[in-house]
Amino acid sequence: MSNVGSRIGAGRAAGWLRDHGLALATGGLFVLFMAGQTVTGYLVHNDDLRSHGRPRLSLAQYVFTGHFVEATAENWESEFLQMAAYVILTVVLYQRGSSESKKIGEPEEGDRDPRLFKHKPDAPWPVRRGGWVLKVYENSLSIAFLLLFAASWVLHAAGGVVEHNEEAMSHGEPAVSLWAYAASSQFWFESFQNWQSEFLSLVSMVVLSVYLRQRGSPESKPVDAAHDDTGGG
Repeated sequence: MSNVGSRIGAGRAAGWLRDHGLALATGGLFVLFMAGQTVTGYLVHNDDLRSHGRPRLSLAQYVFTGHFVEATAENWESEFLQMAAYVILTVVLYQRGSSESKKIGEPEEGDRDPRLFKHKPDAPWPVRRGGWVLKVYENSLSIAFLLLFAASWVLHAAGGVVEHNEEAMSHGEPAVSLWAYAASSQFWFESFQNWQSEFLSLVSMVVLSVYLRQRGSPESKPVDAAHDDTGGG
């Protein structure tokens, strides 16, 4: 019986890993690269401190510095802006031939009115609840990305002003306020250089998926699909 139980347990574990493999892989890569950024940023920052005759920081101290917070939030900000824009723009805009677009002139499952399914037993609670709760829920993905973008934008500014003022202090220059830094060309240069790259990757995906394929990926049309076929199916 114990062997049977072990096999059942192993099968369940394998099934769980299969069912959640994409989240586990991408989450694991995030942790790996986040650790790499943290350690290398820590070494770079301490080298800079040493060159200015200032004491080294511990790794725990480093993750609260403007150097780390600014660099991290600056990148998160652009990613969340990209995803928010992508989710919203694909609601109303089309690209003929792209797997990233809804089908043109054809009904899509994602467009169906959830109010028609409020009695469906396995529907999420907001669908069964209806009203303003459902109104928020049916736009919750874009709202979540916009809130994450806003929070990252604030962290970028907060970490950036600390880093800017530390650099200014080392050169005998006056510190600036958070608002002054957020209005500076330096802050917007940092933002725009990341934002443009995110939209470059988006337009590349939209256009390249018209002509190129990746067998087995939901981000690609079937390999035998015509270039004018729109949508992933």
